[in-house]
Amino acid sequence: MKRARLIYNPTSGREEMKRRLPDILQRLDQGGIETSCHATIGEGDATLAAADAADRDYDMIIAAGGDGTLYEVINGLANKSKRPPLGILPVGTTNDFARATGIPKHWEYACDLIIGQYTRPIDVGKMNERYFINIAGGGSLTELTYDVPSKLKTMIGQLAYYMKGLEKIVRIRPTELRLEADGMDEIHDEFMLFLICNSNSVGGFERLAPDSKLDDGLLDVLLIRKCNLAEFIRLATLALRGEHLNDPHVMHFRTNRIKVTTPDYVQLNLDGEYGGVLPGTFSVLPRHLHIFADATGVSTYR
Repeated sequence: MKRARLIYNPTSGREEMKRRLPDILQRLDQGGIETSCHATIGEGDATLAAADAADRDYDMIIAAGGDGTLYEVINGLANKSKRPPLGILPVGTTNDFARATGIPKHWEYACDLIIGQYTRPIDVGKMNERYFINIAGGGSLTELTYDVPSKLKTMIGQLAYYMKGLEKIVRIRPTELRLEADGMDEIHDEFMLFLICNSNSVGGFERLAPDSKLDDGLLDVLLIRKCNLAEFIRLATLALRGEHLNDPHVMHFRTNRIKVTTPDYVQLNLDGEYGGVLPGTFSVLPRHLHIFADATGVSTYR
């Protein structure tokens, strides 16, 4: 029988995990996976729990929660020499990474994916000494994800992000950035925001980096040049359809390493969580982790 450590956030989404935990444990047990649990109690706790589980030689680790929980678990695993495969139960507010990898939203099917034991390798992003699995970014708008109170997210879900976004969008201002990417000339200009993507699904936008792949050893960099509010809203509309990359306000390229500096105070967002401030060096660790996935490669997020 396989041994798993389930690390879950009891407040993720609308506290679904609290209700589903007995059923999840029973389903995993019936599938031959003996599972012990760790309920997170605060910021950083999932990172410590994941590192401890890796050190204790569990056969797998299961992260149950949203992108924030997954971010913390990744940071507990990524610097380990022995990294057990990762299962994901997407019971959070946005679940961008689960959407990008086709991991089912419904807990029954997500459990069955773990029971099936088929894994695929994925890249992991690194920013200075922190890790991210989905996106890194900076600029006024990226701050809204960690400005939204957790209680509000629990009560009304993804709508909380849009409410906070409407409040912030009228105050968006450009930032002076200097970017040095391998194999490219230095970029020095004013930008509304920058995004460094490891997957195609970011912030609820499923086509933000439409050709991004999780196992190609590259990061997709998107830069939004200085523009007015009307132009920014138009760009957001194009991004929903994946038609924004050819817009003159958008700069897009791929790289495996990029350094970003600024004379301003710019906060960073890593997978929806506060990630410190610039300057930052962003790189990719190719095929660094294995996650449980569908053996057919067909997206089953629903």
